Amino acid sequence: MTLSPLDDYPVHQAAQVMRHVATSDRNFYDRYYFNCHAGTDELMLIVGLGQYPNLGVTDAFACVRHHDLHRVVRASRELGADRMDAGIGPFRVEVVEGLKRLRVVLEPNEHGLSFDLLWEGTIPATLEPRHFLRWQERVMFDSVRLAQTGRWSGNIRIGEEDIPVTPDRWQGTRDRSWGIRPVGEPEPPGIQAKNPGTFYWLYAPMQFDDHAILCIVQEDERGRRLLEEAVRVWPDGREEEYLGRPDYRPVYAPGTRDVVEAVITFSPPGGKPFDVHCTPLLPVHLMVGTGYGLEPDWRHGMYQGPGPVVQGVTYRLPDDAARMWGLVDAVGRFEYDGLVGHGLFEYWALGPHPSFAQ
Repeated sequence: MTLSPLDDYPVHQAAQVMRHVATSDRNFYDRYYFNCHAGTDELMLIVGLGQYPNLGVTDAFACVRHHDLHRVVRASRELGADRMDAGIGPFRVEVVEGLKRLRVVLEPNEHGLSFDLLWEGTIPATLEPRHFLRWQERVMFDSVRLAQTGRWSGNIRIGEEDIPVTPDRWQGTRDRSWGIRPVGEPEPPGIQAKNPGTFYWLYAPMQFDDHAILCIVQEDERGRRLLEEAVRVWPDGREEEYLGRPDYRPVYAPGTRDVVEAVITFSPPGGKPFDVHCTPLLPVHLMVGTGYGLEPDWRHGMYQGPGPVVQGVTYRLPDDAARMWGLVDAVGRFEYDGLVGHGLFEYWALGPHPSFAQ
């Protein structure tokens, strides 16, 4: 048992040093996610940084979609004893004021993407429902997540282009999640090979002028609801308003599962139902190059050596369109009752689902 600086804080939850989590499950993770955009199809930047204590690894990525460019910078190193060190090579995340302001940095590097950005939340950080899934008797997901909308200031540099980021234009969403989900090197599938492989998912945190709406829909291959969220949140900390069970109706491009528009219907108990019309403005294929599982040699939590190991991946559209599949994080435009907002429109429709039945 090795001490770390975090052990000097009164935050222990188990009879362990803070570098040891309460479960020995290899798939325990603890990570940050951020996105940054101007509510247009101009640019979307996505940043993630995670720690995997039982795999002894920490890693990070930044992915930018800018016009026809899809560029990723990623880094990995051994985690070590100090879990307060949220830096890997040129990446670092600094908590300036907990649950309110954070600084996210990618120092200049040889891969043509860098930034220094300050996040400021526009609503209180909001805890989402616990995500729990058991497949073939094994717990595969058991995690919690906080969500927040906010605005950015700072600078992004792509190649030789400097892009000033000011809070009057640049906004986004962030989350912090921790718990159990599949990470690291692939395990032998065993009986898990019997799973149908369905991932029918919508995650849509939306920011309007004076409030936010947070929405989640996940269903299995039979259309059963596994996870859902529908709340309206105000910046002044007023209690969240429960908006009932969200009904998600996407429209796909012919012959694909690429969403071109969608309607989400909310039905507040005792209130009037309303429709939010959703338009994806700029799709970013989050799983391409970032470690979410498509590349066999680079996955979140995969051991890359003592490190830091830093790599860059660049693709161009439409030349590399065949590589662009999997979970989509899009800049989303959201409209209801004469209001217009923007945020994240994240979706994936993988495998069988009743909506695709012939």
